[in-house]
Formats: sequence, C-alpha cells, structure tokens
Amino acid sequence: MLIEAGVSEAELAKEANRIGAKVEAVFSRYLQSSGDGRDRLFDAMRHAGLGGGKRIRPLLTVATGRLFRIDEERCVRAGAAIEAIHVYSLIHDDLPCMDDDDLRRGKLTVHRAYDESTAVLAGDCFHDLAFEIIADAATHEDPFVRSELVIELARASGPQGMAGGQMLDLAAEGQILDMGSITRLQQLKTGALIEFAVEAACIMGRLPPEARTPYRGYARDIGLAFQIADDLLDHAGDEVAAGKRLRKDESAGKATFVSLLGEERARAQCAMLVEQAIEHLQGHGAEADLLRAVARYIEERDR
Repeated sequence: MLIEAGVSEAELAKEANRIGAKVEAVFSRYLQSSGDGRDRLFDAMRHAGLGGGKRIRPLLTVATGRLFRIDEERCVRAGAAIEAIHVYSLIHDDLPCMDDDDLRRGKLTVHRAYDESTAVLAGDCFHDLAFEIIADAATHEDPFVRSELVIELARASGPQGMAGGQMLDLAAEGQILDMGSITRLQQLKTGALIEFAVEAACIMGRLPPEARTPYRGYARDIGLAFQIADDLLDHAGDEVAAGKRLRKDESAGKATFVSLLGEERARAQCAMLVEQAIEHLQGHGAEADLLRAVARYIEERDR
C-alpha cells in the first residue's frame, strides 16, 4: 500500500526504524551504568527509553529539517530531546497515582518492572535529559537558537502544553465536555509536543516566525488527528497490537472524540485533518513526501 506518492509503507517503516535507532544511540550514550547505587536508575531508564515506541516526534523533526537542509544528526539530537520528554510523561502517566497501567509498548511499565520510587526518578531524569541534550552545542552551534529551543520545549511540555493538558484531563474525569473543551485539552496534552517537533526544525533552520505558519498548521492538524486516531484505537483497537491496555477512557467515564462524534464521524474528522495537514505543504515538492507519509500513517496506524 502506498501511504503517499514516493514513499511506500515499507519505506516509511524503514526510515522510522533508522531514525529510531539513532535516537536510541543518543539515549544510550547518556545511560551508561555508573557502577554504584545509581545502576538501578539507569536500568529503569533503559527499560523505558530503549527498544520500543513509534518515535513519531523525532521522525517529524528530521523530516521537517530536510526541508531546510539541516544536518540530520542535529535534528536527531533535537528529536531525542523531545522523545525524552515523551518518555518521562509515559513513565509518570503509568504510575498508580495516574493511570495505574501494567503494560507499555508490550512490556511491563517501569513501576511494575522496578518500583514506584525508581519510576518517579526515571521519569524525572528523562525530563532533565531532554534539556541536557537540546542545550548542548552539539545540537546547534548558535546559542540563540539553543535558547529558543529550550524555551519552546519548556512551553510545550509544561503548564502551557503537555502537563497542562494532562491536568485538564484529570479534572475532566466524569465531566461532560463539549467539542471545544476536548479539542483544547488534547491540543495541549498531545498536540503541543508534536507541534514542537516540527517547530524545532523551523527554529534550527532560523525561519522567522511569520514564515513558520504553514508548518505550524501542518503540525496542529496532525497533532489533533493523532489524538483522534488514539481515541479510535482505545475504542476499537487490538490490545496485543497496541502493546498496552485499551478501553481505559470509556471505563473511566472520560469524554473522547469518539464518544462525542461517534466512530464513523471521528474517522471522517481524522481523515479531513490529515488532508488539511498535507495541504499546508503544497509549497513543497518531493522533499516533503516524508512529512506527507507521516500524516497518512497517523490516520492509518494500529498502535
């Protein structure tokens, strides 16, 4: 099946795996055993950060970076920083005080494989690692670019972004939300970090803010499509393929795009957002095919 002209499903998977391996190589350099009491912490971080995950965010950074001819290794480092934030959020989301999950990416969650205290510290350290990576001169030689990357990553992951969306999600349990409320919640919880994955490459390419409009539009649309696809998976997906427990939102009484729209309309909305995202790239040719393919994958994924 062709996901997008010029990029087959197999080619997309191969590219995602290649970039994923590079991200894991970055993580591995920072997660070497210490030979002392910290080894359990490093083991837990490797358990969470290596050997799994779609690596969509780093792939987006690399794919966007190609539009501006940014060195791939620098984009991989920025993508690894974003992925580190994502991993920390998953570790903390799985804790008993949050979602209390046993499985993540087809293996035991960190607090089940180790213990809650170690899981908290592992999540904290991935958060710290993100800023250690992105603020390093190896990510970009210009300190002003690195400063903007740090500021925008902090915004995307903090109360104005992912963490704020998670708080809205906790507050919404058992509440009746309308479409505007659920959209705002998910744009923060899921969309903010996806949007920054694209924005990071724009920053590294030194694009002025007014030139970033189409890329922000693309990222906003696929971020929302990603969450609708996630809701559809939670509603009707296969737990073995997903590698995690499904039907959680329904059992918790949480409003989702599927509960508000119904399955058929939710799928139609997801497809519309993907087409809209691809339209934002109309000023580019084949160099944007990977971004187009990622958008198609988000609509069609099963995990």
